[in-house]
Parts: sequence; structure tokens; C-alpha cells
Amino acid sequence: MDDVRPTVHTRPRGNAVRATSTFTELAQRVRERGLLQRRYGYYWTKLIAAPIAVGLCLLAFVWIGDTWWQLFTAAALAIVFTQIAFLGHDAAHRQIFVSGRWNDWISIILGDLLVGMSYGWWQHKHTRHHANPNKLGTDPDIELPVIAVSPEAAARHRGPVITWLRGHQGVLFFPILLLEGLSLHASSVRRMFVRGRLERRWAEIVFLSVRMIGYLVLVFIVLSPGIAFVFLAVQLGLFGFYMGIAFAPNHKGMPVVPRDMTLDFLRWQVLMSRNIRGGRLLDMAMGGLNYQVEHHLFPSMPRPHLRRAAPIIAEYCREHDVQYTQVGLFTSYAIVVRYINRVGLGERDVFRCPLAEQRVAIGVATQP
Repeated sequence: MDDVRPTVHTRPRGNAVRATSTFTELAQRVRERGLLQRRYGYYWTKLIAAPIAVGLCLLAFVWIGDTWWQLFTAAALAIVFTQIAFLGHDAAHRQIFVSGRWNDWISIILGDLLVGMSYGWWQHKHTRHHANPNKLGTDPDIELPVIAVSPEAAARHRGPVITWLRGHQGVLFFPILLLEGLSLHASSVRRMFVRGRLERRWAEIVFLSVRMIGYLVLVFIVLSPGIAFVFLAVQLGLFGFYMGIAFAPNHKGMPVVPRDMTLDFLRWQVLMSRNIRGGRLLDMAMGGLNYQVEHHLFPSMPRPHLRRAAPIIAEYCREHDVQYTQVGLFTSYAIVVRYINRVGLGERDVFRCPLAEQRVAIGVATQP
């Protein structure tokens, strides 16, 4: 079902037991199709290809030498690092191996050593997002430092500079993504040295240090300072931009859940997520994140099975009157920009049918 405006379909009131059985029935259908089985051949191919791709890029970097042509190498590295980050995302969701330990170490090697992103930092943040997508006060992905994605966040900061930024944030959204790569690296480093539980802290410190220090040393050995700084700016900028445009369409512009509202698992994950319609090339470019509904319902489902699961889940949602949102890629960006621009301009009721007004009609129990 295509819908460019995230509204909520309604159905008669049920109870928590019925809601649970509704998802259980869907899970059974998915399991019977074998869509939760591991895809070892698919993932081993990618795991072997990842360090080879990085190695080839670095060999080309050294061979090309001190020239402005290195900006093409920077763009290639940005793409390679993002694709490896997608693979680390799969491992973190236990999609690759049955063993949690194996998945953890693969995530650390891919994230910390190859990409320069802390697995521990990302896991802590991303787990909270999956548990309560788009819920105020709970989902860290709607608590952004610069962009306000909820009326509550937009009203929190005042002052001429912030007011101006909020009022133009729809226009500034994509340019700001150029800083996302730097932000991801900085957040990863900061997580290493703050208090709190972090498994394998020393392994992450060692891997991150080798990745970041070694990478910078190599860049400044091969390139003159001027070219080196531009090279790093292009590589980090494109890396952050690519990561941002892959993750932004998933939930931005979908209903924001009030703090005191509770939904059943099926509706929570489906109503707050948006799929991006496209072919296999888009699947590869977005690392499977374009199947956000399927991923949120079955986080451990191997990436190549998401495409096969999508029509099954879409049909099931139609049977149970649950809105299944799917749009084209550029339509999704238009929705995101329009939504955050309206939030930044101070509109309290961003949608005609705010989710908070659908409590009774959704047909699931709510709790204060």
C-alpha cells in the first residue's frame, strides 16, 4: 500500500492477548517460509569482500600519491565504509551467525577496526530505538542535537540562532548530513571514555585507535597537508551523507508516539516505519534498510530475506487493517524535509490525524 502521509488505519478495540496472537500468527507464516534461516554463503562472501575492498582502496591511495585525483579515492572509501557499516548493522542484529559472541566480534571488527565506529556505542543507542521507535523521551533517534523532529524538541530551545536554524531546518537537513560522519566518529571516541557498562571496552579502544590514528598517519604521509585536509573532508562528508540518506527515510515524518502511550508490538513497529520502494540495486545501496517494516518486525532476519518477506507482511497488514507505508525514494525525502520544516516552524499538530488522537481507534490497550 502506498501512502505519502503517515495516517493510522483503525479497527475495533481488542485486548493485549489478541494483539500478541496477531503477531504470533505473522511470525509463524514467516518462519514457515524459511525466512529466518541463516544465509552463511551470502554473508561469508561479504565478510571476505569487506577487508579486501578496504585494502584495494588503500593500495590505490598509496599508488596514486599526492594529487587531487585522490578525491575520487575519498569518495570510493566513503561508499566502502558505509557498506561495511551496513554489514556491521546486520551482525549486531544477529543476522549472520547463531552465536551472539561471533556476531559481537564481527561487529567490533567491522565497526571499530574498519569503519571507525564504536559497536558498543551504536548498540546501546540502536537497541533503545528498536524497542520504542519514534516514542518521545525513549527513542534516541528523535533526540537529535541540531535537527528537531518533534514539536516537543522544537519548543525546547529558544534564542535567535536556534530559532533561525529551526525555521530553516528543512532546507538545512541534507547539508547538515555532511557533518554526520564526523559526529559518528566523535561519539564513538567519547563512548570509550565515559562511565557506564561497555563490554570489551579495551578491545574497542585498541581497534578504534588503530583505525583512526593509523588512517590519519597514512593520509598525511601520502598527501601534502592541503590535499590531506580536503581528502578527509570529502571522505567524512560523503560517508556521513550516505549514512544519513540511508537512515533518514525510515522513521522521520512518521507519527511520533506520546510518552504515555503503549501499542502492541505489531502496530508499533509497522505504524512508525516506512519502506522505500525499489529494485535490487536500491536494496544493495541502502543495505536492506529500505525494508524497514520487515526489519523492525524481525530484526534478526537475514538481509536477503527481507525482500521476500515484504509482500507477505504487507498482505498480512492489509488483512488486519494496519497501515503499511511504502513510497519511492525521492518521495520519502520530500516527506522528511516537509515534516521537519513544519516542526521547525513551530506547528504543534504536524499531521491532520495525530497519533495521540487515535488511542481509542487503534484497537490496542493504552496505559498511562
